[in-house]
Amino acid sequence: MKKLSIVIVSYNVADYLVQCLTSVSRAIKNVDADVWIVDNNSKDETIALVEKMFPDANIIASSHNLGFAKANNKAITDSDSQYVLLLNPDTIVGEEVIKDTVDFMDKHPDAGALGVRMLQADGNDARESRRGIPDPLTSFFKVTGLCKRFPENHRLGHYYMGWLPWDKTCRIEVVSGAFCMLRRKAIEQVGSLDEDFFMYGEDIDLSYRILKGGWNNYYLPSLILHYKGESTTKTSFRYLHVFYGSMLIFIRKHYPNMGLLISLPVKAAILFMAFLSLVRMTARAISKSLGFFRPAKDASSNDYILFDASQTTYSEMLRNLQGSDHKKKIAVYYHDLQKVITPDDVFNHVKRREDFSRI
Repeated sequence: MKKLSIVIVSYNVADYLVQCLTSVSRAIKNVDADVWIVDNNSKDETIALVEKMFPDANIIASSHNLGFAKANNKAITDSDSQYVLLLNPDTIVGEEVIKDTVDFMDKHPDAGALGVRMLQADGNDARESRRGIPDPLTSFFKVTGLCKRFPENHRLGHYYMGWLPWDKTCRIEVVSGAFCMLRRKAIEQVGSLDEDFFMYGEDIDLSYRILKGGWNNYYLPSLILHYKGESTTKTSFRYLHVFYGSMLIFIRKHYPNMGLLISLPVKAAILFMAFLSLVRMTARAISKSLGFFRPAKDASSNDYILFDASQTTYSEMLRNLQGSDHKKKIAVYYHDLQKVITPDDVFNHVKRREDFSRI
């Protein structure tokens, strides 16, 4: 049995998968680990690149898009390890992160899942690094904006647990699926990812079931980069349908008996926010068609901080990016690929996709 299996689900993000795997290969040099790539029928060069550049990786090539939960479950079932790390392809991990998280799990047998400190492309902390269980009231405060208005309030801001320190290890409730270290014993007890969630919400559901199973979920302030804000298009009806639909699935599953006085306002708020987002999206499209919408300026080299992946450690790169007060975003140069990979590359991938997967 391996110590760790790293599972990455990919769909049409070959460039970013390569940079993720490059960082992973550095991070597991002193860890007994194997890597599993589940490709959701990508139309780009994903499989060919992985086979060429990372021949030791285990590849599961699906004939269609399985979604995030089902794809991860296939690799979880096929692998044999003490721990499983669910990792998004649009991430970069520091050299010490995986060893630190494995060591933490070894020293804390009560830990069912563990997350880390995720940075956005501009160096700001990603709020989803620490989250609370979205019970009906927490969901209501989230969708109505009260959570954002009062981020450090223990009740109103519970969704992002904004009162917790960023630089200290602490117990949390929800571990993000972008980097989710799992104890296999916990998975075997409570079950794998719920495949009713095609995308979004399955990490919340699994985290909740782990807590209900008597385990604890933790946050460790080890740094990774997650391009989530750059790689997910939030201006499509498909996104709105899946995102808000997952919130309703979670509430129906875990709070089936709550009274109408609670359930109706929560569901109404979720549906209203979905409707409002759809109205904004439609208005934007109409404005663009009429020539009223001013497109954003094209990105230039001045918009990015350039790191040479062959000369700089990922840990150093992340420390330099952390807490930066500028508007620049990270760009990584790979000599093997002879190209610079920027957040715009991910956006271009998203525009070409026929369907959604978690990236």
